[in-house]
Amino acid sequence: MRSSLKWFVTGFACLVLAAPAIFFTPASAAQGPGQAPGPAAAQVFSAADVHGLLAQLADQAKAKGSTSSTLADYGSHALRLNARTTSGGGEIHAHYDDVMLVTEGKATLITGGTVIDPHTGSDGETRGSGIQNGIVQTISVGDIVHIPAGTPHQLVVASGTTYSYVVIKVRE
Repeated sequence: MRSSLKWFVTGFACLVLAAPAIFFTPASAAQGPGQAPGPAAAQVFSAADVHGLLAQLADQAKAKGSTSSTLADYGSHALRLNARTTSGGGEIHAHYDDVMLVTEGKATLITGGTVIDPHTGSDGETRGSGIQNGIVQTISVGDIVHIPAGTPHQLVVASGTTYSYVVIKVRE
Protein backbone atom coordinates (compact mmCIF):
# COMPACT_ATOMS: atom_id res chain seq x y z
CA MET A 1 0.00 0.00 0.00
CA ARG A 2 2.83 2.40 0.90
CA SER A 3 4.51 1.77 -2.47
CA SER A 4 1.23 2.43 -4.28
CA LEU A 5 0.80 5.70 -2.39
CA LYS A 6 4.34 6.76 -3.29
CA TRP A 7 3.70 6.14 -7.00
CA PHE A 8 0.32 7.89 -6.76
CA VAL A 9 1.97 10.93 -5.19
CA THR A 10 4.74 10.91 -7.80
CA GLY A 11 2.17 10.62 -10.60
CA PHE A 12 0.09 13.39 -9.04
CA ALA A 13 3.21 15.56 -8.79
CA CYS A 14 3.77 15.10 -12.53
CA LEU A 15 0.18 16.10 -13.21
CA VAL A 16 0.57 19.17 -11.00
CA LEU A 17 3.81 20.04 -12.77
CA ALA A 18 2.41 19.57 -16.26
CA ALA A 19 -0.97 21.25 -15.66
CA PRO A 20 0.26 24.86 -15.98
CA ALA A 21 1.91 24.12 -19.32
CA ILE A 22 -1.11 22.21 -20.60
CA PHE A 23 -3.95 24.39 -19.34
CA PHE A 24 -2.37 27.84 -19.36
CA THR A 25 -1.11 28.06 -22.91
CA PRO A 26 -0.90 31.74 -23.94
CA ALA A 27 -3.76 33.12 -26.02
CA SER A 28 -1.20 34.06 -28.67
CA ALA A 29 -0.94 30.35 -29.49
CA ALA A 30 -4.41 30.48 -31.09
CA GLN A 31 -4.45 30.64 -34.89
CA GLY A 32 -7.30 33.10 -35.14
CA PRO A 33 -10.84 33.91 -33.98
CA GLY A 34 -12.93 30.78 -33.67
CA GLN A 35 -10.02 28.45 -34.44
CA ALA A 36 -8.51 25.97 -32.05
CA PRO A 37 -4.99 26.67 -30.87
CA GLY A 38 -2.11 24.97 -32.63
CA PRO A 39 -0.14 22.19 -31.03
CA ALA A 40 0.47 22.92 -27.36
CA ALA A 41 4.07 23.22 -26.32
CA ALA A 42 3.48 21.21 -23.16
CA GLN A 43 6.52 20.18 -21.19
CA VAL A 44 6.10 16.84 -19.45
CA PHE A 45 8.26 15.63 -16.56
CA SER A 46 7.87 11.85 -16.36
CA ALA A 47 7.18 10.19 -13.02
CA ALA A 48 10.41 8.19 -13.45
CA ASP A 49 12.45 11.37 -14.01
CA VAL A 50 10.84 13.19 -11.08
CA HIS A 51 11.30 10.17 -8.81
CA GLY A 52 14.95 9.83 -9.90
CA LEU A 53 15.71 13.51 -9.33
CA LEU A 54 14.06 13.45 -5.91
CA ALA A 55 16.15 10.40 -4.95
CA GLN A 56 19.35 12.20 -6.05
CA LEU A 57 18.36 15.32 -4.10
CA ALA A 58 17.60 13.23 -1.00
CA ASP A 59 21.10 11.72 -1.19
CA GLN A 60 22.67 15.18 -1.61
CA ALA A 61 20.62 16.56 1.29
CA LYS A 62 22.15 13.94 3.61
CA ALA A 63 25.52 15.68 3.15
CA LYS A 64 24.36 19.30 2.73
CA GLY A 65 21.21 19.50 4.87
CA SER A 66 19.06 20.70 1.98
CA THR A 67 19.17 20.92 -1.78
CA SER A 68 16.89 21.81 -4.67
CA SER A 69 16.64 21.65 -8.43
CA THR A 70 14.63 23.92 -10.71
CA LEU A 71 12.82 21.83 -13.31
CA ALA A 72 11.62 24.87 -15.25
CA ASP A 73 11.03 28.60 -14.86
CA TYR A 74 8.17 29.93 -16.98
CA GLY A 75 8.25 33.54 -15.81
CA SER A 76 4.89 33.47 -14.02
CA HIS A 77 5.82 30.36 -12.04
CA ALA A 78 8.73 28.01 -11.46
CA LEU A 79 8.74 24.25 -10.80
CA ARG A 80 11.23 22.99 -8.23
CA LEU A 81 12.10 19.78 -6.44
CA ASN A 82 13.49 20.04 -2.89
CA ALA A 83 14.89 17.69 -0.27
CA ARG A 84 15.83 18.46 3.34
CA THR A 85 17.45 16.55 6.17
CA THR A 86 17.73 19.63 8.40
CA SER A 87 15.27 22.32 9.38
CA GLY A 88 15.08 25.57 7.49
CA GLY A 89 15.03 29.01 9.04
CA GLY A 90 12.07 31.35 9.05
CA GLU A 91 11.35 33.11 5.79
CA ILE A 92 8.90 35.37 4.00
CA HIS A 93 8.60 35.45 0.21
CA ALA A 94 7.61 38.96 -0.85
CA HIS A 95 6.62 38.08 -4.41
CA TYR A 96 5.94 34.32 -4.48
CA ASP A 97 3.21 31.97 -3.33
CA ASP A 98 4.49 28.47 -2.60
CA VAL A 99 2.37 25.47 -3.54
CA MET A 100 3.99 22.31 -2.18
CA LEU A 101 3.25 18.62 -2.66
CA VAL A 102 4.96 16.45 -0.04
CA THR A 103 6.58 13.40 -1.69
CA GLU A 104 8.63 11.89 1.16
CA GLY A 105 8.72 12.08 4.94
CA LYS A 106 7.04 14.58 7.18
CA ALA A 107 7.84 17.99 8.61
CA THR A 108 6.46 20.49 11.03
CA LEU A 109 5.22 23.57 9.17
CA ILE A 110 5.08 26.79 11.17
CA THR A 111 3.18 29.67 9.55
CA GLY A 112 2.26 33.18 10.66
CA GLY A 113 3.88 34.68 13.70
CA THR A 114 7.11 36.63 13.45
CA VAL A 115 10.46 35.84 11.83
CA ILE A 116 13.21 35.78 14.48
CA ASP A 117 16.21 38.03 13.67
CA PRO A 118 14.89 38.99 10.20
CA HIS A 119 17.17 40.10 7.35
CA THR A 120 15.71 41.17 4.00
CA GLY A 121 17.87 40.56 0.94
CA SER A 122 18.02 42.48 -2.33
CA ASP A 123 15.59 39.92 -3.80
CA GLY A 124 12.90 41.01 -1.31
CA GLU A 125 13.11 37.71 0.58
CA THR A 126 13.20 37.93 4.37
CA ARG A 127 15.08 35.23 6.25
CA GLY A 128 15.76 34.60 9.91
CA SER A 129 16.63 31.88 12.38
CA GLY A 130 13.04 30.74 12.95
CA ILE A 131 9.42 31.69 13.61
CA GLN A 132 7.90 32.63 16.94
CA ASN A 133 4.21 32.55 17.83
CA GLY A 134 3.21 30.81 14.59
CA ILE A 135 0.63 28.12 13.85
CA VAL A 136 2.18 24.63 14.02
CA GLN A 137 0.99 21.85 11.69
CA THR A 138 2.42 18.45 10.71
CA ILE A 139 2.57 17.79 6.97
CA SER A 140 3.37 14.44 5.36
CA VAL A 141 3.38 12.46 2.11
CA GLY A 142 0.48 13.37 -0.15
CA ASP A 143 -0.33 16.68 1.56
CA ILE A 144 -0.65 19.78 -0.61
CA VAL A 145 0.22 23.09 1.04
CA HIS A 146 -0.39 26.65 -0.14
CA ILE A 147 1.66 29.43 1.48
CA PRO A 148 0.64 32.88 0.21
CA ALA A 149 3.28 35.53 -0.50
CA GLY A 150 3.98 37.60 2.61
CA THR A 151 3.33 34.71 5.02
CA PRO A 152 6.10 33.93 7.51
CA HIS A 153 6.89 30.20 7.39
CA GLN A 154 9.40 27.57 8.44
CA LEU A 155 9.87 23.83 7.87
CA VAL A 156 11.17 21.82 10.82
CA VAL A 157 12.53 18.38 9.92
CA ALA A 158 13.19 15.74 12.59
CA SER A 159 16.83 14.70 12.96
CA GLY A 160 17.73 11.61 10.94
CA THR A 161 14.80 11.94 8.52
CA THR A 162 14.40 13.14 4.93
CA TYR A 163 11.63 15.45 3.80
CA SER A 164 11.15 15.89 0.02
CA TYR A 165 8.62 17.94 -1.91
CA VAL A 166 7.65 19.49 -5.22
CA VAL A 167 7.08 23.23 -5.03
CA ILE A 168 5.48 25.52 -7.58
CA LYS A 169 6.64 29.06 -6.91
CA VAL A 170 3.92 31.34 -8.28
CA ARG A 171 4.95 34.97 -8.90
CA GLU A 172 2.52 37.59 -7.63
